[in-house]
Formats: sequence, C-alpha cells, structure tokens
Amino acid sequence: MTVILLCAVAVILLVLGFEMFLVMGVPTLLAWLLLFPSIPPVALAQKLLGGVNVSTLLAIPFFIFAADIMARGTIAKRLTDLVKTNLGHVRGGIGHTTVVSCMGFGAICGSAPATVAALGRLLHPELLKARYSETFSLALIASSAECALLIPPSITLIIYGWLTGTSIADLFAGGLAVGVALGVAFMIYVQIVTWRTGAGLFPRATRRERMLAFRDGIVALGMPFIILGGIYGGIFTATEAAAVAVAYALLIEMVVYRSIGFKALMEIAEGSAITVAVIFILLATGSMLSFLITLAQVPAFFTQLFAAWNVDWIAFLLIVNVVLLVAGMFIDPNSILLVLVPTFYPVATSLGIDPVHFGLVVCLNICIGMITPPFGLDLFVASSTLRRPVELIIRGIWPFIAVNILVLMLITYVPQISTGILSIVR
Repeated sequence: MTVILLCAVAVILLVLGFEMFLVMGVPTLLAWLLLFPSIPPVALAQKLLGGVNVSTLLAIPFFIFAADIMARGTIAKRLTDLVKTNLGHVRGGIGHTTVVSCMGFGAICGSAPATVAALGRLLHPELLKARYSETFSLALIASSAECALLIPPSITLIIYGWLTGTSIADLFAGGLAVGVALGVAFMIYVQIVTWRTGAGLFPRATRRERMLAFRDGIVALGMPFIILGGIYGGIFTATEAAAVAVAYALLIEMVVYRSIGFKALMEIAEGSAITVAVIFILLATGSMLSFLITLAQVPAFFTQLFAAWNVDWIAFLLIVNVVLLVAGMFIDPNSILLVLVPTFYPVATSLGIDPVHFGLVVCLNICIGMITPPFGLDLFVASSTLRRPVELIIRGIWPFIAVNILVLMLITYVPQISTGILSIVR
C-alpha cells in the first residue's frame, strides 16, 4: 500500500508540472520516512553527494561544453556543406544529407537537442528547396538527431555505464553499430519517399566546390576519429576523451575558424554550466533513489516474479520495450535511466542478457521517446528552433516512429548487432 501511495505522489507531481528532481526526490524522501526511518539523514546526504562524486561523470560536462561550442560555431555548417556537395546531386541526396549530417554532428557532440538546434536552420530550407513537404522535412530533422544519442560520444550511454558499471568503451562501440543501423533505416525511408514524390534532386557540385567543402569540413571530422581512436587505442579513457573534445573544439572554433570570441565563449560556458547543473541535480537525486530501491529489494522482487512466471529473455525485453516506450512519452531521458535501469538491470543480468545489448535497447527506446508525442523533447526543440507549430512536426513524425520501432525490434532480438563489434575493439 505504501509503494502505491509513493507512486501516486510521483504521478501527481508529474501531472502538476513539477521539476523532475522533485518528482523523484519527494517520493524518495517519503519512502525514507515511511519505510526506512532508522537510516540516519547523513547516510542519505552521503548517497546524494557521493553518487555523483565519480570520475566517469566528468565526461558529461566536458562533452556538453564541447557540443555547445560547436553548435554556436561553424562546424555544423561546414560539415553539412561537405556532405551536401557529395550527396546533393543524387536522387534523395538532400534527405540523405540530413541523416548523414546528423550522424556526423552527433559523433562530435553526443546531444540530440544540440544536433536539432545546430543543423535544423541549415537543413530545413534545403529540404524545402528539394520539394520535400514541410511535415516530412521537420520530422526528418527531429528524427535524424536521435542518432546523436547512440553514436559516441553519447551522454545517455555514459549515464547508463555509470549506473550499471558497464564499460563506457564497450557501450560506445555498440552504440556506433546501432546508430549506423538506425541511420541506414532512415535513409531507406527517405529514398522511398523520394521515389514516391519525385523530390530530392540538387545540381551536381563542381570539383572545386567539393574540394573547398572537403578542406573546410575535414577538420571538423577529426574529432570523432581522435576521440574513438584515442579510447580504443588505449591512449586515454572516455573521461579524458571528453576533455580532449573540449580542447579540440576550442582550437577549431577559436583558432582555426575564428568563429567564436572570448565573450561568446563565456556566454557558452554559462549556458553549459546551467545544463550540467540540471543534469547533476537529477543524477544526485537518482543516486539516492537507486539506494532506496536496492534497500527495498525491488530488483529482487521483479527477478523472483519473472522467474515464477517463467519469463524468458525474449518476453522480458518485450516488457521492457513497452514500459520504456510509454515512459518516454512523458519523462525526460535522464529520469527514465535513473528510475528504471536500477530496477530492470539486475533482472536482465539474471536472464543472461549482455549488459551492452541491454544498454543499447534502453538507449534506443529513449531515442524514440525523444520524438514521441505528447512530450518528446526533440519535437519542441525543433519547433522552437525552426519556429513551426509542434503540431505540424507531430503530423509527420509517425512514419519515423514506425521505422524506429522496426529497428528496435531488430536490435532487441538480434543481439549481435550491438555486441558483434566488441570482438573487434576489445
């Protein structure tokens, strides 16, 4: 009865529009008072602060700062021009340019909202010029940005790795494979729409235009090679790679391209600090919540329940997908990770599911939640960035959600897609 009451409190706070740290924090404190009154307050304070006092989490502020620098600078435009000059003349080339540019920028910044904000203004007019419909163009931009959550560096995968103790390097390798699979699926759908509507053809770029675009864009593409090459070459850890990403972004935008001055850099740092503060407040609250979830033996309860019902890994992952898809419609990605992963992860390991495979299933579900009405974050970022009604984006998003679900089923039940690359990088 107490658990039902606590869940009801969380739902009421969510419906009333309270911040997520309160939606998680208030029921957590009530659970402490009602279920574990013998635990001293100092123990909760230690969990609150100690939970985020982890070196792995230093990667988050560094990657966010690097992403904000590049979103404010010219890397996004140069990267888009590089792809467009090589693909624009192909039937459907501008649609493919959108997908590949989002994948490339995601490999640099690791943030879906930053990808929408940085590339949306550049690609939306180009898609309309290529005679794609408004609804399709808006939905394509919002959906393609999902790849940023999968292709390393991914903040979502870093948080999952922190929660479960899974190797960040292994998660990045699996995320690269799944991100590419999702991008290819989007490109197939773009090609189908292109054939059906006759849209999507631009004049062929001249040799000189391609050379200039290559010269301007190749420096931007250096970051993912440096980050991934450094991690898998044993040169630095994922956390150190995040610091290298900031140094590289500063070098490119302030020294090479000179697109950002010191004053602009201070403004970017201020915005990044606010974003980091919000995330770390959630992580600290989630650490305390996870502590009480473990004390209440919630994971053990679900493990025993699924064992009593003879639920195998196939049925379990189907249940996880349904729960995460519904949660993604209403809750932000970080909160989903903090609430549901500590509950489901022990069950997954008891059923023999690879931690990397499970992590990519969770992450892809979160990607789908980013574009799923009514509260998909990328929908509102695209609406704000491009100044279009969110209803217009929602009207065109449903085919992309269907593509996502097809890829999700493939990733869920063909684990080799997520884990096959590990034998190469380990």
